[in-house]
Amino acid sequence: MTKTPVPYRIGLGFDLHPLVEGRPCCLGGIVLPHPTGPAGHSDGDAVLHAVTDAILGAAGLDDIGTLFPDTDPRWNGAASVDFLEAAVLAASAKGWRVGNADIVIATEGPRIAPHRQAMRERIAGLLDVEVDAVNVKGKTLEGMGALAKGAGVAVQVSCLLVRN
Repeated sequence: MTKTPVPYRIGLGFDLHPLVEGRPCCLGGIVLPHPTGPAGHSDGDAVLHAVTDAILGAAGLDDIGTLFPDTDPRWNGAASVDFLEAAVLAASAKGWRVGNADIVIATEGPRIAPHRQAMRERIAGLLDVEVDAVNVKGKTLEGMGALAKGAGVAVQVSCLLVRN
């Protein structure tokens, strides 16, 4: 029995980083003015990490931690843009292109709303899609949980891939 290839796939990405003093606040491929930034082996951009994982998952590829492990000194201080570009290229090599990405950023650290449009534009450019194919939503944590009071940032992403 021959299997018919599906015309699309959906991937889910998630990432979480503590916010610490002395780090640039890299989120969504831009630097936000904020006294804390995401800790990480790379630049810590939790938004781009989650988008990368969503694409990799939908394409049936290894996850970001397998491809770019934090135990490998090559990725120390690396720009997360490089991870996302590699994921887009790898998905393309398997016959997929990004259709859209829907992004939720949960934090009581930096305010997301003033930077939504810049993030959308930056991510759309990296994904080679129209800006309206990328949505970014900032959510507060209402003072609840371990990420409350600006302790961290959590990101969830849904990404649609379509066959080339």
